[in-house]
Amino acid sequence: MHTDINALFAALWQDYIQMTPSAAKVHALLGHGKPIINDHIALRTFNIAKVNLDVLAKHFTSLGYVPCGDYKFEQKKLIAKHFEHPDSTQPKVFISELLVEEFSPALQDTIRGLIAQVDVAATTADNFIYSGRHWSLDSKTYQDLLTESEYAAWVAAFGYRANHFTVSINHLDGFETLESVNDALKQAGFVLNGSGGEIKGSPEVLLEQSSTMADKIGLKFTDATVEIPSCFYEFALRYPMANGELYTGFVAASADKIFESTNVNKA
Repeated sequence: MHTDINALFAALWQDYIQMTPSAAKVHALLGHGKPIINDHIALRTFNIAKVNLDVLAKHFTSLGYVPCGDYKFEQKKLIAKHFEHPDSTQPKVFISELLVEEFSPALQDTIRGLIAQVDVAATTADNFIYSGRHWSLDSKTYQDLLTESEYAAWVAAFGYRANHFTVSINHLDGFETLESVNDALKQAGFVLNGSGGEIKGSPEVLLEQSSTMADKIGLKFTDATVEIPSCFYEFALRYPMANGELYTGFVAASADKIFESTNVNKA
């Protein structure tokens, strides 16, 4: 496990921009050359003991992160938790896991077969959460998973890495609203996730979010290289609670739509 939180996020970011070539362009567009504060990152996994949410979380709790919220996504058959660090300038971490047993026997067998190939020792290595795929996968298996669960197919294809980073609009110079960020992105040619509207959430729920649609990259399978959606960039604007502190949680209804930023048929 990492002992330096900044080194961990730097390594996650380097892996992420390899998967998400547009991220550096978004960064340049919004940051104007200044550092961007990251609201949160998101990781995906399966609820299989060897690689479940708790296994991923240990990479952060060992650095002082604490669990702060639980979320359930009935339709997508997922649960999630978010974690926060005592230093509020460090990104929040949102980790979700697929409830594998709620899917068809075929999907369950496939996923269990993939996870059987993971070396247990790898799951505690420094680099596990940005180490990618630990199993062999052919393009047909990916397509089969995709018919049942976009999320399962994404994790099978990309393994362990940040699914997205998130710009904190509250800390961004030159942009007051999420609309102004979205407008700048669209003018620059980025495609936004329109599922549930371009802006998910509202001041009433204390959080507004938007995101680009995932980049498409050529991914190597055992039998072919196929262009599929990889990772995306998210944008979050938080509002103060009654006590004046910014809300730090997540809104399940909004997160549900953000998940669709990697949907194949949306891009």
